[in-house]
Amino acid sequence: MDGPQSGQAGPQQPGSGSKDPPAEAASFEGPRRRARREREQRRAAQARAAAIEAARREAKRRALGGAEPEPAKSTTRAVRGLKTLMWSALASVVIAALGLLLYFTPIMSVRTFEVTGLAAVSYEEVISTAGVVPGTPLLQVDTEVVAERVANIRRIASVRVQRQYPSSLRISVVERVPVVVKDFPDGPHLFDRDGVDFAIGPPPVGVPYLDTDNPGPDDPPTKAALQVMTSLPPEVAAQVARVGAPSVASITLQLVDGRQVVWGTTDRTEEKAVKLAALLTQPGRTYDVSSPDLPTVK
Repeated sequence: MDGPQSGQAGPQQPGSGSKDPPAEAASFEGPRRRARREREQRRAAQARAAAIEAARREAKRRALGGAEPEPAKSTTRAVRGLKTLMWSALASVVIAALGLLLYFTPIMSVRTFEVTGLAAVSYEEVISTAGVVPGTPLLQVDTEVVAERVANIRRIASVRVQRQYPSSLRISVVERVPVVVKDFPDGPHLFDRDGVDFAIGPPPVGVPYLDTDNPGPDDPPTKAALQVMTSLPPEVAAQVARVGAPSVASITLQLVDGRQVVWGTTDRTEEKAVKLAALLTQPGRTYDVSSPDLPTVK
């Protein structure tokens, strides 16, 4: 009998060359391989978590427009801000306390007065009119009120009052300067450049007399005459004895030597003043600058 042929497959024995399925292979995974696999899985999970956290921080930094704030620096800034606030509050309290001390106590009080700019007005009149009691704390002195009081003196044109620490009050005055004088029954009245009647008494040498009906700061002829006088060069103004202003359009000047000046209106006053200075160097009795384009001498 022929034996079995070599090409025929007989019944397979366990573990004979065929591959086990995956599930079946897993059942044969040893302890070491399992431990290694679990370690790799943990490392992969940690790496994934770190990548997710880094991506989250980067997204937050971009949303805020800058680097992610560090908790330590934020805490330091907060502490510094709190210290600054505390020192500011303390400084405010100290300044307020110092202000109250200076305002209500005589530590810095008025002990001396300094008055400048006086000529015709006396020092005693200014101090009396100012009404500041020596010993008054400087911070309690209302300088504007004091200036208004002193300005009520007719001879004074302007006043400035300043505190001079630690214990002085400075009063600077500008007195009125007479430009013309007008005779009245009670005596000659002095008028300044603004037409203010500020004093009665003999006029200083060189101040001309004013011939007008109603002299005053609101009288047009008076204002016209004063405009002419203040425009003249000093050497010409010193020669004027009288200025007549019956109206704003017929102003005349009489010089100390008897010569006459026909001025006319106040138009082109500065130009007329220059022409008159040149004309007075020529001989004559009447100088007409009413038309500065055609000045004449007669």
